[in-house]
Order: sequence, then C-alpha cells, then structure tokens
Amino acid sequence: MSDLQKYITKRKKNDPEFAENYEIGYENFKIGLVLRKLRKESGITQKELAKKLRTKKSVISRIENHAEDIKLSTLNKYAEILGKSLKIQFVSNNS
Repeated sequence: MSDLQKYITKRKKNDPEFAENYEIGYENFKIGLVLRKLRKESGITQKELAKKLRTKKSVISRIENHAEDIKLSTLNKYAEILGKSLKIQFVSNNS
C-alpha cells in the first residue's frame, strides 16, 4: 500500500466527513474517466462532441475531468452520440 493510500485510509477512518466527500469525489472522477474513454474510443474530439451536444468544448472538458452535477439528460445525450445507451443501476452498500 502506498503512502498516499495509507493516508487516505487513516483519514477516512478518523474523519467521517472526509470519507463521505472522498467517496463522492472519487465516483464523480470515475464517471468522467469513463466518459473520456468512451469518447476517445469513438474517435470523436471534445470539440465535435460539444457541437453535437450544442455546448462548448470547455463544458465537455469539465464533465470529463470532474463530472460533478451532470444532468441525467446530458449523460443520456452523451451516450447516444457515442453510440451507447445509458444504464443506471442501484446496488446495495452491503456487498
């Protein structure tokens, strides 16, 4: 385990607010990474995607780098443009 991972684990154990915010931030980060990967695999640039979504390239960059507060309708359009469909799944925290 790296020093960073040790720090995060210890901090999460001692600070519930940090733990909650860390998990939320990490999930947002993962969504952005998935969106970027899908876009690149589709061979489309941020500029091209922005044009199809009727927005600015900076908005696409923000979504891919920190997918916070992204609308479900935007996610759905994003997926459609990339030839994908959006699936939302709720899973138990107990697993």
